[in-house]
Parts: sequence; structure tokens; C-alpha cells
Amino acid sequence: MLIQKPKGTYDLLPEKARQRYFLETKVRENFEIYNFSEIRTPTFEKTELFKRGIGEETDIVSKEMYTFKNDEFTLKPEMTAPVIRAYIENNLNNESPLQKLFYITNMFRRERPQAGRFREFSQFGAESIGSNDPYCDAEMIILADSIIRSFGIDDSIIKLNTIGTAAERDVFFVEFKNYLSNYLNELSPDSQRRFVINPLRILDTKNPGDLKILKDAPVLYNFLNDETKGNFEKILDILTVNGIEFETDNRLVRGFDYYTSTTFEFISDALGAQNALLGGGRYDLLIQQLGGKPTPAIGFAAGIERLLMIMESKELLPDNNDELKLFIVSMGEESKKFSFKMLENLRNIGVKCETDFLNRSVKSQMKEANRSKAEFVIVIGDEEIKSNSVKLKKMSDGSEVTVSGFENIKFFLDK
Repeated sequence: MLIQKPKGTYDLLPEKARQRYFLETKVRENFEIYNFSEIRTPTFEKTELFKRGIGEETDIVSKEMYTFKNDEFTLKPEMTAPVIRAYIENNLNNESPLQKLFYITNMFRRERPQAGRFREFSQFGAESIGSNDPYCDAEMIILADSIIRSFGIDDSIIKLNTIGTAAERDVFFVEFKNYLSNYLNELSPDSQRRFVINPLRILDTKNPGDLKILKDAPVLYNFLNDETKGNFEKILDILTVNGIEFETDNRLVRGFDYYTSTTFEFISDALGAQNALLGGGRYDLLIQQLGGKPTPAIGFAAGIERLLMIMESKELLPDNNDELKLFIVSMGEESKKFSFKMLENLRNIGVKCETDFLNRSVKSQMKEANRSKAEFVIVIGDEEIKSNSVKLKKMSDGSEVTVSGFENIKFFLDK
């Protein structure tokens, strides 16, 4: 019986791997321009890190984590908590008061597989640690916009909100819970649970019935003080001055408990209900929660699989550029020995080339050269070995040129 891959995972075959490389290269180029440095953390962490960091009652911690060894370790379901753990443990604040870090990594969540969602998935993201300056918030949003646009996606919508301070939210919760208590039996089971644990996360619901109830609910923004509102307005002003289009959404919250103040999402309708391309926000309390000194921070993350699906639907992925420059056809054992030496000599000077390893006929080798989209072909026989000269054939038009010595071949290949 054939053993198949686990449900919710996928094989990254060569063509898809090339597309992934294209996307990751664009991501790295953008982070380099914005002076972000890469960080890598272990594939698994102490389970307590995610319970304390994300929140025990979040869907991720309560339902979706892959935990093992008597609940001690967990495959990482997100990356902000591991980055902050590394920041604290390695005293990165001593190296520089502002740390700008990025990552590209695989993560794991035990959730129902669907379009754009997998149990093993890849994300890229960034964390800016050490500043609460509104310009820092603006930079992160502009960086995210730069990355999304570098993929050719120019129709995403940026949604922004501020969820204020913990003290401001506590005042809001009194009115919010009073309102919701009139509809408690009508709320979904998830929202009923959140009503007790963290009412703010009810605003993150996708349940149609919940959304209808929330339509007339109190709005958090109306409970924020002038300083919080002024800080948010300054961020919006900076974005406007820099030509960034956005929408404010007073009901936008993020799915993790560690968020404070600024929250944002980039959305697109290209994948239907799974419309979030990228999301993030400020988390000024997380570092202290995880044992560090009080330190402001802001970050974002984006799912690579979902972005690739959108780029494919919009025909934004590059054509296969993996074609061979040269295919060397051999005829017999001596020819094969000569061809292999030529092959390695050419590779050593940077020519992407290939030869036959299946002892096929000349006709079959020519078919393989054609299938491989080789730009040029050389056929090596006794005469070519004796004269140390070959005919370089251009596959597109059949034109040929005689070349003496392998060291001269690259000159004609590059013409």
C-alpha cells in the first residue's frame, strides 16, 4: 500500500519550489532595503511560551497546537513569541536599542485544511522591537505594502484600527458585555466562550449571526482617550503623506491576545472567504509578559501559500526560467567519457548544461534536449573527439557553428 503525505501538508515539487524561491527572493530584497536582519529559531519551543504569549484561550493554543512529550514542547504555530523569546534570552537589546528582525519559516497548526490553510505552512514576517514612535508603526505598514506590491498584487486593501491600552479596553468591556448579555444565548459557542475569557476577540468572529448582533454594539474607538486617538491619527497622517491608501475599521482586532494599540490587515477577495493576505500590529506588553523588561514592539506576518495562490490566479508568477543552456549528446562509451569531461569543464565556468545518463539513442537524447528546452545542443562522436571540435546547434532555428576547444564554447553560448 502506498504511503501518502499527512493530511493538510503538501509536496513542494520543482516548479512550485522555483515559484517559492521567486517569492522569498522578493521578500528578502525588501527586508534588506528596510534594514531588517534575518532571525531563525527552533522548530519547536516550550509549550508555556505560546500559552503565555498568545493566550491560553485563543483558538491556536486551545485547539490547534501540535504538542508532545507530556505537554512540554510544541511545534511552533506562530513566530512572534519565539522571536521575542530569542530577543530576551540573547540580550539583543544590549546590541542595539532598536532591533529590526525578519523571518521566513515553516509553522504548524492542527486545523481543518482548506484553500490557503495547511497544517504545515510557511510564513514570512517582521518584528521591530524597541520603539513606540508612530513612525515605526508607519514604517512597518509601508514595508508590508512594499512587499505585497513587489509581487504585482496592486488591488489589496489595507485596513487599520487601534485597540488602545488595557485600561481603556477594561472600560469598554463593561459596556460591551452589558450589550452582549442581552444576546448571549444567540451568540455562537466560540463567542460565548470568549465573552467570559476575552470579550475583545468576539470582534474577530466570522459567524454571520454574531456579526449581525455586533452591528449595533458599542465601538471601542469611542472609549479611547485623546492621547491614544492622537497617536493613531498621527500614524494615519504619516501614511497619507507617503501616498499609502487605507481604510479604518473600528472592529478590526487580531486573533492573538498580545496585541495592543495599532492593528492592521491587508485583504484581497481573490480567494473568497480567506481574504487576509497579511496582518499585524503592536504588542507593547508581550516582552514583559515573557520575562523581559517593558519594551514596545510591532510586527506582521503573511502566509506564503495563500500569496502564491493569489499570484497564480492573477498570473503574476514568473515563467519557468529553468531551461538549459546546453545539452550534450553522446554516442558510445568513449564519447560519453569525453562528453562528461566537457560537461564538468563547462559547469566549472558557469554554464548550465546536461547530458544523458540513461544510455539512450541519439534520437531519444535529442528529444530530451528538446523537452528540457535546451537553447543549444552538441553531438559528440568519434570525429569530434579526434578533432577536438564540435558543432554547436541552436535549437530555435537549427543554425550551427563549429567550435574548437571547450573553452571557446562559452563565448559562442553567450553571443
